[in-house]
Amino acid sequence: MKIKKIFNNNVILLSDEMDHEMIVMGKGIGFNKHNSEEVDFSKVDKKFVIDKGQTNKLTELIEHINIEYLELTKDMIEYAENKLAVSFNQNIYLTLTDHISFAITRYQEGIDIRNPLLWEIQKFHKEEYHVALEALKIVEERLQIALPTEEAASIALHFVNAQQSGSDMKQTIEVTKIVNDLINIVKYHYGIKLDENSINYSRFMTHLRYFAYRILSKEGIPDENDSLFEQIKNRYPKAYSCAQKMVTYLEKNDRITPTDEELVYLIIHIHRVTNRSTNRS
Repeated sequence: MKIKKIFNNNVILLSDEMDHEMIVMGKGIGFNKHNSEEVDFSKVDKKFVIDKGQTNKLTELIEHINIEYLELTKDMIEYAENKLAVSFNQNIYLTLTDHISFAITRYQEGIDIRNPLLWEIQKFHKEEYHVALEALKIVEERLQIALPTEEAASIALHFVNAQQSGSDMKQTIEVTKIVNDLINIVKYHYGIKLDENSINYSRFMTHLRYFAYRILSKEGIPDENDSLFEQIKNRYPKAYSCAQKMVTYLEKNDRITPTDEELVYLIIHIHRVTNRSTNRS
């Protein structure tokens, strides 16, 4: 691949004869280089091969921000992937770089924007939130800019979103709200405080997240065993009653009605998480 554009000594845009593009980073990779020259891949530390149509957006973004923000974001993402033991969708390099740039601009202009989902993110995406707090330290160490602690919630959402194939930030925010509302239905229905440190709570949260994604994607689990639903419904009547309240909530908010097969899993999880919490109480 040959150099198409040099952003600075460490970041360049490459293209091949088929016009496939790639942004690469490496110390001194663009030093004393010119367009159309071959690149020395031994100097490449990071390649950015993102979704088709997104390369132009990333290129445009790089042209209008401090290039150090891209290098900073790269380190934040690699740190998060290591801590969370995941591989993010490459589009996070575009979305998070844009966010960090805007957050720094707001900070410098004294504009404070509150995140309305701060509490939910802290509660339902604990691991991503704690990693995001550490990511803020990278910003402070590199730029001597102490972004508000609340900014970690927004960064955490980028980490969550980048783990969901094909989803977008709007959907991630919707999922977080749905999960929070469903959890509150369980709490008020049973009149208890759930044991958030239990394995059942962790399993319940995981189930609710994927349940919410399926609801938003209109991809419910198909009905396969009506007799099992009737059996679970009769065995756990209180959990079934709670699940029906969830169905009512979803229908009022223009979501699809979960299938009986979906409700089987939901009822079982509700019973497990509330049974342990009730016994502890």
